[in-house]
Amino acid sequence: MNYKIINGTLLTHTEKGFEIEKKDLYVAEGKIVDPARCEGWKEGGYETVDARDRLVMPGLINMHTHAYMTMMRNYADDVDFDEWLFKRVMPVEDQLPQEAAYWTSLLGCMEMIQTGTTSFADMHMFCGQSPKAAKEAGMRAFIGRGLVGDDLYGDGAGRFKEALEEKAAYESEQIRFILSPHAIYSCSARLLEQVADEARKSDMLKQIHVSESVAEVENAISKYGKTPVKLLKEIGFLDEKTIFAHCVQMREDDMDILAENHVHVVTNPASNAKLGNGFAPIVEMQKKGINVCLGTDGTASNNTLNMFREMGLLSLIHKGIHKDSTAAPAQFVIGAATVHGAKALGMEGKLGVIKEGAYADLVFLDLKAASLYPNNNILSSLCYSANGSEVESVMIHGKFVMKDRELLTIDKERVYSEVNKIVEKYL
Repeated sequence: MNYKIINGTLLTHTEKGFEIEKKDLYVAEGKIVDPARCEGWKEGGYETVDARDRLVMPGLINMHTHAYMTMMRNYADDVDFDEWLFKRVMPVEDQLPQEAAYWTSLLGCMEMIQTGTTSFADMHMFCGQSPKAAKEAGMRAFIGRGLVGDDLYGDGAGRFKEALEEKAAYESEQIRFILSPHAIYSCSARLLEQVADEARKSDMLKQIHVSESVAEVENAISKYGKTPVKLLKEIGFLDEKTIFAHCVQMREDDMDILAENHVHVVTNPASNAKLGNGFAPIVEMQKKGINVCLGTDGTASNNTLNMFREMGLLSLIHKGIHKDSTAAPAQFVIGAATVHGAKALGMEGKLGVIKEGAYADLVFLDLKAASLYPNNNILSSLCYSANGSEVESVMIHGKFVMKDRELLTIDKERVYSEVNKIVEKYL
């Protein structure tokens, strides 16, 4: 279906940053197109969407998730990081069957759609379940099976084989795959070096958790004599196709290394705060030219996949830390949730923007929602006022996956029923 979107208020992006425009928008074959291409459209060849009193904005990009974790929402709270990971989360993961992860991932997709996320980068534990859920939900996803072990071709071979199998089975224009070693404390230096070699040979992105906690950094120094960032540099892991999640406990020279090697960073403020790990120094990173993106992490630690909540936290936290009301302004925060993520994913000009040739991943917000009214400054409202409830409709790849708050690709009652069964059995 082709669409002509009329009467809308658009959030567009130029070299100067995000701007508000009033103009019509045309969608054909999954992309935003030049109106000149649409002159020959005949009546009935397109659907007109009246976006009066609506903000039409690029879909948000959640750059770090574990969608299957939605069953553990509000399950492992108010405990320290080691207990959270090793005594609460991992024991559940170890007993969870494959099919359960499909339903919990689908619940994650449902929450993301309802709160305006159209693309997400996911690290998961269950072969094929996350991409299957993303495909059925109609979402755009960048997915990786978590890798651990000492040798990618030895004890890590099973997981690596699964990662390649799901890539072969599910890769498409909307679903792509990322090599995803878990962390330096669950992967040997040798395995990480092997992953870097495989990524270069296959021209794939790679993502990893880095410097999330004080203990992780201290243990790395004790074991390797260097920080996680310096270790990853030494083994040749760093390049412009590398995505680091967290980067909370960073030293000045660590940040210099990231900038020099064009590594992309994903900050997850709610998760990092809730687990007591601190806050990534994103203001300092920004000054060094590091591309800073935004993610939620999984619901076991966040406890939501709501990017609007994360956007507000990102700005407020760093204004408070730096005692500077100009830190992390709305322009930067919106960028972290859209164009910065697109850059990290190698999708500049295709995601996170409304422009000719970009994918038609669009979110429609109600500008008459009480939380956004009056519309004094729409850019500010996205950062400081919006909470996700304002999202009315969501289009991904030119198709509505939610319209007038009705999910069109997910049977939410079936999802609730299946997730309830899983929770009763495994939590």
